[in-house]
Amino acid sequence: MGHFIRNSLLAGIALVGQCALPLASNAQATPAIAAEDKVGRNGVLKPRAILDRMTFLDNRDWDWYTANVPMLETPDTEIDATYYYRFDMMTKHFVYGSPAHGYSVTEFIDRPAWSGTYGAIIAPVGLQFSDMRWLRDQRITRDYARYWFNVPGALPRAYSNWFGTSMWGLYETWGDKAFIQSILPDMKAQYEGWERERFDTRAQMFVWNGMQDGMETNINSRLTKDWFRGAEGYRPTLNAYMYGDALAISRASALTGDTATAKLYADKATALRDKVQSRLWDPKRQHFFHMFANDERGGIKANSLTYQTGPHAGSPYGRELIGFVPWQFNLPDPKAKIDYAAAWKTVMDPQVFYAPYGPTTVERNDPQFKITPRCCVWSGDSWPYATAQTLEAMANLLNNYDQPYVTKADYLKLLKVFTVTQRHEGKPYIAEAANPDTGAWQIVDGHSEHYFHSSYIDLVVTGLAGLRPRADDVLEINPLFPAEWTYFALDDISYHGHNVSILWDRDGTRYNRGKGLTLIVDGNIAGNSPTLQKLEVAIPAPVPAPPTDAAINFAVNNEGSYFPNFTASFSDPKTALQRLNDGVAWYLNAPPNRWTTEGSPNMSDTLVMNFGAVRPVSSLKLYFLDDGDTLRPPKDYEVEYWKDGTWLKVPASTKYPRQPEGLRPNIVSFAAPVSAEKFRFTFIHNPGSFTGLSEIEAWGHATLPLSAPTAEIDDLAFNPGNQEYPRASASYTSNFDKVEEVNDGKVFFSSNSRNRWTAFESPNETDWVQLDFGEEKTIGRVDQYIFGDGAGIRSPLGYSLIFWNGLEWKPMEIVSMTPDQPTQGTVNSVQVRPVKTPKIRVIFKHDSPGRTGLTELMVFEK
Repeated sequence: MGHFIRNSLLAGIALVGQCALPLASNAQATPAIAAEDKVGRNGVLKPRAILDRMTFLDNRDWDWYTANVPMLETPDTEIDATYYYRFDMMTKHFVYGSPAHGYSVTEFIDRPAWSGTYGAIIAPVGLQFSDMRWLRDQRITRDYARYWFNVPGALPRAYSNWFGTSMWGLYETWGDKAFIQSILPDMKAQYEGWERERFDTRAQMFVWNGMQDGMETNINSRLTKDWFRGAEGYRPTLNAYMYGDALAISRASALTGDTATAKLYADKATALRDKVQSRLWDPKRQHFFHMFANDERGGIKANSLTYQTGPHAGSPYGRELIGFVPWQFNLPDPKAKIDYAAAWKTVMDPQVFYAPYGPTTVERNDPQFKITPRCCVWSGDSWPYATAQTLEAMANLLNNYDQPYVTKADYLKLLKVFTVTQRHEGKPYIAEAANPDTGAWQIVDGHSEHYFHSSYIDLVVTGLAGLRPRADDVLEINPLFPAEWTYFALDDISYHGHNVSILWDRDGTRYNRGKGLTLIVDGNIAGNSPTLQKLEVAIPAPVPAPPTDAAINFAVNNEGSYFPNFTASFSDPKTALQRLNDGVAWYLNAPPNRWTTEGSPNMSDTLVMNFGAVRPVSSLKLYFLDDGDTLRPPKDYEVEYWKDGTWLKVPASTKYPRQPEGLRPNIVSFAAPVSAEKFRFTFIHNPGSFTGLSEIEAWGHATLPLSAPTAEIDDLAFNPGNQEYPRASASYTSNFDKVEEVNDGKVFFSSNSRNRWTAFESPNETDWVQLDFGEEKTIGRVDQYIFGDGAGIRSPLGYSLIFWNGLEWKPMEIVSMTPDQPTQGTVNSVQVRPVKTPKIRVIFKHDSPGRTGLTELMVFEK
């Protein structure tokens, strides 16, 4: 039992409040802290001192962490390091999609072919929101919440998910009634879509296969004809998700006074709970299981649970981690006569789920248990997604159920397992799947590194620290860390718009805020207990978040359009200019997201950003690379803008930081907006090194939709798709691709580009692409944006250029080639001696067995 504190002092609890909490006579407000002490808002921890110890962080923008991240300090340095890494990792997935739609968030770092617009995938959205809700600046989280039903191609039901529940989770954290009311129509639209597409009226449950749970090649799917996807079934996952979503809609509707809808969805939730408990629970094995919807091969019968029928009929095994998911949504009835919590007897058992780098997705003695060296076989491998779900469910079990099977010590033990699993080469890291016995990650290069498909921050905040979000004006804390720890601090967490700090100081000497457990709200001590226990304190009504700045990034280009674009005096041929405005910044060398001047013979180089139309820019952000050796921030840089045919220096601008720094944004602010079509950057290289960037942003305010670019397009090959000429053709085009996309002005280098021509499956050793201009043009340069996917599509061994002279094809005289060998993932620029011709061809010699691909072919007069 915890203590609830409102207007009185309870035994052992000191209370200091504000607003609704009147100050007691012996109360002391937290003293103001001088700015030079560099402590947080509640005056406890020094963020920069903590961050300086995190030497592994790739994003070293301490200003961002200090402004957004609740500071954590525990005796366990591994937990601390992983906590801060997860914020760093998160930033690698923040994608500014477009001025019209703002931010989205990716799951994979490479935006695969099965992702939606801007690379988002719905499967991990609930866990992503769980972690993102603790960011102080809510813009990205709010944009992402609205993304799913406002951006064409967002695919909100491509995989099972708990969108509605996560929206309610944002409300419980923020206390923003206007937000939940505005997003409620999307929550309803999502649920109604699931009912249309996946609700089985006979079973009165939702039905789907394992792959659409993100859980391909599981022990149930491997028993069916489609071993990868599996056959349809009633799963504890999707049905628990829908239970949570129905409750979220009911509660959100009640806030608006819509009692009819609130009751409708509460009844839906109750009906689902009854079905999950009565149909998916096996009292013999004491676990929730997948139930097959239809008869399958090998004697599997419809409406039977895993291993009740079929090749392994009667097996006492078959348990999967998904059997714990109902507790993630508090679905099992705590008052039920059946002891559902008995399922948890197995979670810490090394003979069942527990493993040094687990838990395993399937119990250890299962007849189909399998650990694989390459992702993904969810029949035993350690899966961060499922581990996060299990830990969240365990925290709910410990907080909301009376049971003897799992303890607080178990939570910390499993959290620590998850913590140390997130390591690679001695540094914090996460990918898609790990060996549960060795911790070795099953890494798909350029795809699964720093995988945002699980939560961790929320497991620390709501589990370890014990901040239990709720909809009323009560701050509930029930820590799961051990009383043996001498200290613990979670400082300056934004909750209902208040600054909250949770401190455990066993002897009172570390933080000087009193012995034991102390809660600080907006600089005042709101509660204290000398022992580690549950505390509940009343807090003032939620404080609305400050209005989100509606600034627009004019530089971004995720549509692959001709504008905005960049040109440079020199580019490392291994790096693409298109990386500079793809809406995301990170500094890793592998996988890279960068443009550099490496190899430049110049002491300085220039970079021109062209919007194609005049835009009112208020500030610029330059994300410089710094590997401490070859690539370093420039010694200095200058910014100019284009006006009336000349370059002018920007008046009254300030740089922050004054000297260029890498691994963080360098901000150039203008005293007044500068309206310009183009900006030019001149980088003065540091001696012995080259300049590189991950991203450039140009921020300002304008009315949406933005006016279309009006600048002339000098690409002679460009055809937006509504003109007869220029016309593209090819000797062979893969059935998966379109030759018309080779000159539509769109450049995409993603390994799963959806805008390209390829000769995939061509029977020829050489193939050509032709451009017919419909009239004679002067050709001086041909730029090939060679595409490769690391598999069947790769750079050609070589290429040649020919032109039509009216009678026959003749070779072009090549003056220079950059790079000197065909290179995928960048522009291959060929300068030729100018010729006049109505059409040209590029002939590729394939690197067999691979075949050549282009995402774009551009032609210029010079």
